[in-house]
Amino acid sequence: MSGALRLMMAGVALAGGGMAQAQDVASFFRGKTVSVVIASAAGGGYDTYGRLVARHLGAQIPGNPSVIAQNMPGAAGATASYYVTAVAPKDGTVLGAIHPGNIIEPVLGDKRKVRYDPGAFQYIGNANPDVYVCVVRADAPATTFEEARKTQLVMGSGGEAASTRDFPLLLNAVLDTKFKVVLGYSGNREVQLAIEKGEIHGQCGAAWASVLATHPDWFRSGLVKVLVQEASIGNPVLDQQGVPKSVDFARTSQEQQILDLIYSQERFGRPYIMASEVPAERIAAIRKAFMDMFKDPAFMAEAKKMNLDVDPMSGEDLQALVRKVYDTPPEIVALAKAATAAK
Repeated sequence: MSGALRLMMAGVALAGGGMAQAQDVASFFRGKTVSVVIASAAGGGYDTYGRLVARHLGAQIPGNPSVIAQNMPGAAGATASYYVTAVAPKDGTVLGAIHPGNIIEPVLGDKRKVRYDPGAFQYIGNANPDVYVCVVRADAPATTFEEARKTQLVMGSGGEAASTRDFPLLLNAVLDTKFKVVLGYSGNREVQLAIEKGEIHGQCGAAWASVLATHPDWFRSGLVKVLVQEASIGNPVLDQQGVPKSVDFARTSQEQQILDLIYSQERFGRPYIMASEVPAERIAAIRKAFMDMFKDPAFMAEAKKMNLDVDPMSGEDLQALVRKVYDTPPEIVALAKAATAAK
């Protein structure tokens, strides 16, 4: 047999193997139900994005399974992260729509208290990178970032490991703001109700896309304004409006590095994960389906109608980004930990 013929036959065999693998994936998912486990309560921004994904993902998965959304709030997303990777079936029928803080928590928090390993997640993709913001009522005693470095503002938070706690404490420690963080709210929805009632002045560490999607009326009416962008790379619309970035107030390169490390989680945005044990061919199929979904006119039309920003990142790129963050120099990690542990 000639070399050319052998190469041709090998190519046919590989193509046939790929076709068989695709058929196997389709056969597995056909008639199944896939769950998207959303690491937040119903009604918030993460829930809004998660349910949109659940409505459209099944059309892109081989075999077209049904896809349902399931809320699993608790421990600022850690409950859902643990469930998806340690408890749920490892066959590809369960995705987690987790928080970016769940990925970076083992870097910045106490590893002994984290019952899951983000380095072992299979990353499916990211629906949209975030820019986090501090928002305050227009009648708050401080309505600019410079004023917030002189005057106390009471800000609400959902829990000990939440960005709504860590981000204002970070600004207090690094940039000398005077935020008083009130814990105990069950989620962003409850914090935002407290803002509307005037019980608190505002909230830091909130995703701009989520705030805009769930409360566009705040900005139309002038009830609430954006105090600062807590980000290394700002949102183009907020940049155009002249809303400053907190990194612009850094006085030293060390302060800049600390802020950049904490804000790296914003690029994780709205991450979707699966357990490490899920077969590789099913991971590949779900990753492809996730990215194909953003090319679907029906998905994009609904996202636009809901006022949701979408800017997807592939699972492979997200996996590489997580690896890079975990390689941050230990001395910068130590300083960032100290900043977010401040009381």
